[in-house]
Order: sequence, then C-alpha cells, then structure tokens
Amino acid sequence: MRRLLTFALALAVSLMPAVAGRADGAFVPHFVSLRHEIVNVRAGPGTRYPIAWVFKRQNLPVEALAEFDSWYKVRYADGDQGWIHRRLLSSRRTAIVMAKTPQSLYRDPDPSSGLMLVAEPGVQGMLLACKGAWCRLEIERLKGWVPRETLWGVYPHEEFD
Repeated sequence: MRRLLTFALALAVSLMPAVAGRADGAFVPHFVSLRHEIVNVRAGPGTRYPIAWVFKRQNLPVEALAEFDSWYKVRYADGDQGWIHRRLLSSRRTAIVMAKTPQSLYRDPDPSSGLMLVAEPGVQGMLLACKGAWCRLEIERLKGWVPRETLWGVYPHEEFD
C-alpha cells in the first residue's frame, strides 16, 4: 500500500504543469547544468523516491521543467525526465552538439570567418552567447560559433551574451 501511495504521489507531482513567463514570479522553465560528476535522478521530488538513473557527467545541460520544494523536475536531451535536488544543479549554461555529423565552429557567426574547431556529435561545451541563428561555445579552451539548431541546451529564440 505504501509503495502504491508513493507511486501515486510521484505521478501526481510529475503531472503538475510548469508555469512559464508569469509576471507574478511563478516558475519559468529554463536550462541548467549538473554541478557534480555523479548526480542521482529520482522518480519523485524527495529522497524517499527511488533513483531512476544516475548521470555521470559534470556540467551536462538539463532543462528544468517544474519545481517542488527544493527539487526540480528536469528533462535530458533524449526526453527522459526525473527529479534532481537544486543543490546538485548549477545556473552555468552548457550545450551538447546534437547534430548527426561533426559541426564546424567559426571565429564569428559566419562560415567565412575562419574555422576554429570541429566538434563531434555528443561533445559538450560552455554556452557563452546566442544571437540569432548562432551560439558561441567554449570547448577545451577554444571558442567558436556554431548554428543554434545543432545544439541542445538553448531555446530556439533565446538570446544572451
């Protein structure tokens, strides 16, 4: 009975909608990254919920979809969702190259500006800026611009520098 109740509570919390863009300070979905090398992802918002899986990659980007107490419901690039305690997350922005082929990073947001490096699919970098169709990444101390559409960890129309 207790297991059924725990499952029902986890299901109810996971179905709570995230409120985006409200002026009253309500939760707005956003990208964050993993603060530590090993991070447990749980089936619900609390340590009483079972560990669903374990991330083993520091600075990995995840999308925070909802908040409950000190827990964020997150989504990973493959669509999997679970709960992570907020102290295990960082506001540091990162992104993953999600294209099926290696991606060229350029000196400026223009393919004629000079090649800086080539990133293989799955490579992760620090997200430094996004303007228009381009984002600037830092990978292994090298910085370059790559088409936004090839990345996971940034929204389609999000701009910052």
